[in-house]
Amino acid sequence: MPGCIILSVPKSKGRKKSKPSSRPYVPKKERPKPKASPGWYPYLMIGLMLVGVAIIVLNYMNLIFSTGPQNLWIGLGFILAGFMASTRYR
Repeated sequence: MPGCIILSVPKSKGRKKSKPSSRPYVPKKERPKPKASPGWYPYLMIGLMLVGVAIIVLNYMNLIFSTGPQNLWIGLGFILAGFMASTRYR
């Protein structure tokens, strides 16, 4: 191509290697394994959740006498307790 100027690309200097660290390697402490949950624990979790669902369903079917939303909150409390118990299951 007439009138084009070709420029040369400068050569890369490369990366300098870092010096190895002078600190000695210290292995991490091993944590003790958590204890296994007792055999009745899964039944407790499922039971709490089912009781909560039953309270809410019976409240909406008007089989539980209530003047306000107390039974709904009680049922949600049981479900929440079952869910929190399930996060601690090992």
